[in-house]
Amino acid sequence: MKKIAILQSNYIPWKGYFDIIKQVDEFIFYDDVQYTKNDWRNRNKIKTSSGPLWLTIPVRQETLSQKINETKVSQDNWAEKHWKSISLNYSKAPFYNLYKERLELFFMEMKSPYLSEINRSAIELLNSFLGIKTALTSSADYKLIEGKNERLIDLILQAGGTHYLSGPSAKDYIREDLFKEAGIEISWMDYSGYIEYPQLFPPFVHAVSVLDLILNTGPDSKEFMK
Repeated sequence: MKKIAILQSNYIPWKGYFDIIKQVDEFIFYDDVQYTKNDWRNRNKIKTSSGPLWLTIPVRQETLSQKINETKVSQDNWAEKHWKSISLNYSKAPFYNLYKERLELFFMEMKSPYLSEINRSAIELLNSFLGIKTALTSSADYKLIEGKNERLIDLILQAGGTHYLSGPSAKDYIREDLFKEAGIEISWMDYSGYIEYPQLFPPFVHAVSVLDLILNTGPDSKEFMK
């Protein structure tokens, strides 16, 4: 049995994204699809004393058909600004000093102009903090066919998968009968039931970057995940 998940890359995603990664054998970044504006591809939230703050990577969207892996950054100093916001708001978090050096190095040395590469590098770093060992690949590593469901099924089969873990929003278009015909079992990620953890700046908010969980709970982060 080999379990696969296929998702678009997100910027410093929330804990649920990492729970999907953790529960599969191979996670495929699905960035050969259309870039969507005002989505999670290039932004996420952190906690501040004034409420949640968006950290947004400025990007160029030159055409409506532009793919995520074709999307480029439009300002060079975004990473420095993001690190300043993170360090300002989390400097008093219990485990800030444990991760500060590696986080600062990531932001200060990030020079890639491509959003996909930035997202993947950030996710790889955050996986290392969370102890997640799942193999990460890209849809660009595989041959892609046409058809929304057909492409996913073919990707899973190319990767040797027998099980597919999907986010709940995909229920709107996933045809489970086609997956069953291909010998692939589908399971759906359940984001309910997360417990609260010690968090700066109450009231508690679940829907923020996993950085919030990591900097507040450190090595115990997994205790507050699925």
